[in-house]
Amino acid sequence: MSSTIGVLALQGDVAEHCRSVEALGRRALQIRYARQIDSIDGLIIPGGESTTIAKLTADNNDAIFDRIREFIDADKPVYGTCMGSIFLAKEIEGSTQGRLAAMDIKVRRNAFGPQRYSFETTLQIPVLGDEPLNAVFIRGPVILSAGPGVEVMARVDANIGRLGKTAGSLPDEAAIYDSYIVMARQKNLLVSSFHPELTDDHRVHQYFLQMVEADVPSAQNDLAHAHTVSRMALAAV
Repeated sequence: MSSTIGVLALQGDVAEHCRSVEALGRRALQIRYARQIDSIDGLIIPGGESTTIAKLTADNNDAIFDRIREFIDADKPVYGTCMGSIFLAKEIEGSTQGRLAAMDIKVRRNAFGPQRYSFETTLQIPVLGDEPLNAVFIRGPVILSAGPGVEVMARVDANIGRLGKTAGSLPDEAAIYDSYIVMARQKNLLVSSFHPELTDDHRVHQYFLQMVEADVPSAQNDLAHAHTVSRMALAAV
């Protein structure tokens, strides 16, 4: 039976993710209510504004985010892109905004500066093959650090775009970081700082579908379950 992939449809590139999933021959379902989670095999949390999602987390009376947390804890695959990666992160630099706190990563919001500094670059992602992937970055985060249970899949050079020049960067940061993580996996969780749904290259979505259909085991499967963390953090923005 073909997989059904949910796309959290509160904001962001919902239609674009659905298009990518359907281009690969799977069913896409826009998720707005907790009850819909029972109908899907994997979930995509799209890009958007992370502080808006944090507010929706606190205000939503449908318990959808508790249900997503249960979905994650049941080892169901979840892919967060751009804002979605922030929402999955255990730690956000300089922020206590609401999040799922499910993945052992520390992220920096808006690492590339405001939207006018959006850019495209090519990434080498070995699990996707030899051909470079064209990656679109729009107000994207970077992953500053990852725990031992996290598989780093792609990086960008620390000098690309406005990295190291954005607000909050340390003056001596170049001495600390020579590159930043922009794609990673922790068991059933996948994140990327970029937007694969905005291109016609569907390899990232294909990789996620293979996770859903159990064709691509994580390199960390032999480690202890690394995302046993407290229930959803609902700190005020």
